[in-house]
Amino acid sequence: MKVSREIKTAILVIASILLFIWGYSFLKGRDLFVDYKTYYVKYDNVLGLPNSAPVSINGLVVGKVSSIKLNKDWTSTVELQIKGDFQLTKGSVAEIFAPSPIGGKEISIIPNSKDTTIAEDKTFLVASNKLGLTDEVAKQIEPLKEKINKLLDNANVMLENVNAILDAKTKENLKSSIANLDATLAEFKAISKNTNDMIAENKSKLNSTMTNVDKASANFAKMSDSLAKANIGQTVKNLENTLASVDKLMADVQSGKGTLGKLAKDDKLYTNFTKTSKELELLLQDLRLNPTRYINVSLFGKKNKPYKAPVNDTIK
Repeated sequence: MKVSREIKTAILVIASILLFIWGYSFLKGRDLFVDYKTYYVKYDNVLGLPNSAPVSINGLVVGKVSSIKLNKDWTSTVELQIKGDFQLTKGSVAEIFAPSPIGGKEISIIPNSKDTTIAEDKTFLVASNKLGLTDEVAKQIEPLKEKINKLLDNANVMLENVNAILDAKTKENLKSSIANLDATLAEFKAISKNTNDMIAENKSKLNSTMTNVDKASANFAKMSDSLAKANIGQTVKNLENTLASVDKLMADVQSGKGTLGKLAKDDKLYTNFTKTSKELELLLQDLRLNPTRYINVSLFGKKNKPYKAPVNDTIK
């Protein structure tokens, strides 16, 4: 059976039309051979979301953004095409996010686990925006930027105050102070050089002095060893015994025991001793003034002269 040329031409035209329709739908992100459900989301800001952006659930791509329409109230209505195999529940969230700092925006569906009611076709989902890494960094930098601006303003004010203080006279004083400081450092350098020269000249004397110090330290060490070897403990013990004896003797004197104690505490004995001493003094004085009373020596039988008291006789 032969097919006429007209039938072949008709079949070719129909196939071309179908292929064109399928290609056009495919370029728009819709596959004619796949069952899709349509959902809508209303955003205040789509954050640069492009058409045909992928839509995913837990990282699995389940659909695409079919269109974005700007409304009269400056909001945007986004149409989503989700494969019919995935049943969304009411209250599911359609969140715009950036998968990477350099990538475009995508939409992630967060199912509502609290409601098991299936969302019908062409219903609205809950809109949400998630800041990307760049947006998050910008948000964190914003308060820091304000602080830096305030810091710079304070720095400018401080510099202005410094400039106001540093007038011409103050600048001259600073220059003079710096010049004096340079002169002082130069003098200090000269003094240091002289000191080094003096140390170099007297190096032998310093070495000799250090040698003598070492010898003195050695002698002191030997003396310390000798003191350590000496029976200092026994000496200290004997000294303690001696001091104890002295303390006992002093205690006896204070209590009136013994000769010293009686002399120190017995007033009667002290008085008698004083009286006896006085009488002995008078006796010695009388013996000096009148020796013939006590020694009678006559070689020729001559009588002694009668006693005549001296003018200054202390015995009267």
